[in-house]
Amino acid sequence: MTQRPSTRDRLRSRLRNLGRAAAVIVTTGAMTLLVASPAAAVTVDRSSQYWLDSGYGIQQAWKTTKGKGAVIAIMDTGIGKGPADFSGVTGGTDVSGVGSSDGRTPLGSEEEKNHGSWVASLAAGRGDGSSDALLGVAPEAELLAISIGFPSSGATVPFVDQVAKGIHWAVDNGADVINMSFSTNTKDWDPSWDEAFKYAHDNGVVIVAAAGNRGSGTEMVGAPATIPGVLVVGGVDRSGEISVGASTEGITIGVTAPSEDLTGVAADGQRWQWAGTSGASPIVAGMVALLRSKYPDMDVNNIINRLIKTANPSKNQGDDVPNADYGYGFASIGAALNEDIETVDANPMGSLEKWISVNRRAAAENVEPPKDTSKVKALSPIEKSSQSVNPLLPTPETLRYVSVPAALLLGAGTLIALGAIGATRHAKRVARKK
Repeated sequence: MTQRPSTRDRLRSRLRNLGRAAAVIVTTGAMTLLVASPAAAVTVDRSSQYWLDSGYGIQQAWKTTKGKGAVIAIMDTGIGKGPADFSGVTGGTDVSGVGSSDGRTPLGSEEEKNHGSWVASLAAGRGDGSSDALLGVAPEAELLAISIGFPSSGATVPFVDQVAKGIHWAVDNGADVINMSFSTNTKDWDPSWDEAFKYAHDNGVVIVAAAGNRGSGTEMVGAPATIPGVLVVGGVDRSGEISVGASTEGITIGVTAPSEDLTGVAADGQRWQWAGTSGASPIVAGMVALLRSKYPDMDVNNIINRLIKTANPSKNQGDDVPNADYGYGFASIGAALNEDIETVDANPMGSLEKWISVNRRAAAENVEPPKDTSKVKALSPIEKSSQSVNPLLPTPETLRYVSVPAALLLGAGTLIALGAIGATRHAKRVARKK
């Protein structure tokens, strides 16, 4: 029987057969912006935003809320200041050391400079006032611009410090959700992030992160998408197939969303088309904002749980839910908003606090081992011998009752036998002489 090719093999085959550059990413130092194909300025209208009208439930959700009252922090390269699409930006900061204090000055190379604006437009773009304006998933939500920088931007603050500082600022300035469309390309993360990510969770702020892009050679997710408690988003194409160039795989993926043929607004207001989980992530961040708009007091665990429990599994998953490609399936915000979902006490994406207690413990100083508080009855003490006994040597008892008598008997028997043999020989000699 011919073995059916694995999902990974089929994806690699499709990737090799693509006629375009499907895996161009922006990589600078420790940080990778998750853009999976070259972006290009295009002339498009709202009809190009297929995810707004497909099975992701966004139109259904808009009958209930468009995100009013919710706040999305975009931790990225800055959000353009001029376009009307970004009139929802109500605050910002720079954590790179080289941007403007309001987080609105785009940083990095030419493509990097537009990245933060593309992401923001997908999450909560308000349109330019025209009838065919591009809209975000939560067009009435507010935006916070947190500009972070790369080596190409001349950032003077280490990247890990930028992220930790940015999280604290977002939480302290009213964010309901923080979007992170970047990867460190490593599963591990700096210990300083433990406290920052836990600070967000403990203060009711959901962190949404992009899974990464397979086409770039990133086969598995990297931090922050490996951090327990983070809602990680994988990417699919228009048909719902896992994206060849614009997604990756990993057991931390929670849900999937569109990551191909995405249209967004650049820092100067132009409309661009691009691909990558950089776009899938803010689509789901917008969904989180819609949930928080309707349920302002709902905690992180239950916001995430609603999206997980109402996701639509792909036909390619079968009974494999969740799996490393689709997670729990396609995010469905209409169902997440309106279905009756049982509340939970734990984050379905894992506990960062528990992870810290187990994995950072070895590095802690002066940690006492846990005390045994069990009530098991102790065994009676073993009676000790008065002296050490070698089982290979005779004891006084064996010498007295076994060894000595046996030796005496053996000696006497030997003498009698020797005497009998001697007497017999002597009798034979006498007989021969006669």
